[in-house]
Amino acid sequence: MRKISILIALFSVLVIYNANAQNCCKPSLSMKAMALMPDFKAAHEAPLPFNFTPVNGKMMTFPVAGGTSGGAFFIPSKKTSNKVLLVFHEWWGLNDYIKQEAEKLQVSLGDVDVYAVDLYDGKVASEPEEAGKLMGGLKAERGKAIVDGLIKHIGTGKKIATIGWCMGGTWSFNGAMGAGNEAVGCVMYYGFPEADDKKIKPLKADVLYIRGNQDKFITKESVDQFGTRVKATKHNFTLHSYDAPHAFANPSNPKFDKDASEEAYGISVKFLKSKLGQ
Repeated sequence: MRKISILIALFSVLVIYNANAQNCCKPSLSMKAMALMPDFKAAHEAPLPFNFTPVNGKMMTFPVAGGTSGGAFFIPSKKTSNKVLLVFHEWWGLNDYIKQEAEKLQVSLGDVDVYAVDLYDGKVASEPEEAGKLMGGLKAERGKAIVDGLIKHIGTGKKIATIGWCMGGTWSFNGAMGAGNEAVGCVMYYGFPEADDKKIKPLKADVLYIRGNQDKFITKESVDQFGTRVKATKHNFTLHSYDAPHAFANPSNPKFDKDASEEAYGISVKFLKSKLGQ
């Protein structure tokens, strides 16, 4: 009887250990799955009111294969340049905050053409429920077609870097993949890490990943695994973490962390300059 009790106890310990291990190393959810989570929506409070008057940027359109034209907020370099930065918005869409950030990046980088990509075809959300529907409804095929169309419009012989936040962080990686041999650098702010080795293998650029340690949705384990996969392509992966929540660098977020955001911005600009040859 005692042997049976010991066996039952050991079995219980193994079951608990296995459950905890699976939970600890569980990969981050997909964007579509995340968009439906009440906790994820609750973590993204409605953007604070803001109106931005562009200084140098303006909306432009470009052909997209198999569909309607795509759009982007374009800030040109003051002189002809072969250096390009693609900026990818959060789940809110291409709002005034992203346009302001795109202009800010262009000023910081200098001789670089900046395109803030519109993945929602003109739609912008102001409430989490609406943003969740837009992010969940974005078809990968349409998003890829928009990115491919813009890269084709930009032309060949370029140095292309990418940057994005949250959903846009994931699309920053997709954009770097789409740029192929012309990709030189990718900045991902708390983006959903790619877990498919086959999709990562063709990568041609170094990756800088920015993460908040309080992020409840994108696990440290999944980011580390992503980093290992990036390094397997013989490209560098750099991770910078801050004691901050998900979306900490979004100035429209009531939980915006100014200090962490400014430090991360400086690191990102330095990285982009080094990759673009500024």
